[in-house]
Amino acid sequence: MNEQSEANAGGWHAGDYGRNARFVADLATDLIEWLAPVAGESILDLGCGDGALAERIRETGADVVGLDGSSAMVAAARERGLKAMVADAQRLDEVEGIDGLFDAVFSNAALHWMRDDPQRVIAGVYKRLKPGGRFVAEMGASGNVAPIHAALRAEADSRGHDPDTLDPWYFPSETTYLDRLATAGFHIERSHCFERPTQLPGDVTDWLTTLARPFVTAFADGEARDGYVAAVRERLAAEMPHHDGQWIAPYVRLRFIARKPNQG
Repeated sequence: MNEQSEANAGGWHAGDYGRNARFVADLATDLIEWLAPVAGESILDLGCGDGALAERIRETGADVVGLDGSSAMVAAARERGLKAMVADAQRLDEVEGIDGLFDAVFSNAALHWMRDDPQRVIAGVYKRLKPGGRFVAEMGASGNVAPIHAALRAEADSRGHDPDTLDPWYFPSETTYLDRLATAGFHIERSHCFERPTQLPGDVTDWLTTLARPFVTAFADGEARDGYVAAVRERLAAEMPHHDGQWIAPYVRLRFIARKPNQG
């Protein structure tokens, strides 16, 4: 599947992501400091996207492998010269073609897209780590982009779509996710849940068509889709700060470092 056909099917479009959502990686650059990669380490970037952060990790001398469910994103990562492969991160325990275990698994803005079985995702990470290895990640937490999320769901429902079947996101509380990590056997070394109001690079409609594609692409191309996006924007105009085309999205993020025991 090429980038355009994947985009039309509701998947990611690497070009749109680069234009409208580059801030997602840019604002998480300091997450690499939490990872503290060392030259020669093997690191798996889970949900690597177009490889922007994996590229920075590689600059430290670490050996990075990117994994993403989008062929368009993996192609963009490979254009950066990165090792990357298409695979379902929600079934990490079944992914073939990954050699050996990793010193660390890194993930930014991807875990909240893995809503089918979060516990299996964590168990898969645990399995792929060496004893003593670390899992370092940032994800959307409870309340993340709450007005956008609510508007997308409400407008879809008003137009006859079940929002539960369209909703791609899992935004847990800090306590809930840390409990899941502990259940899998991880020791939590550090965590931080925080609000991060974020100025969007353009109109909120660009955010919707780029980052809320599972909702948007439920509507046929043309008038139905445009009408849905316009109606969601109208709902948000009364709820989200915006002025002269600049919108502020209420992001809430959870970061953590979780360690696999040396014997495990």
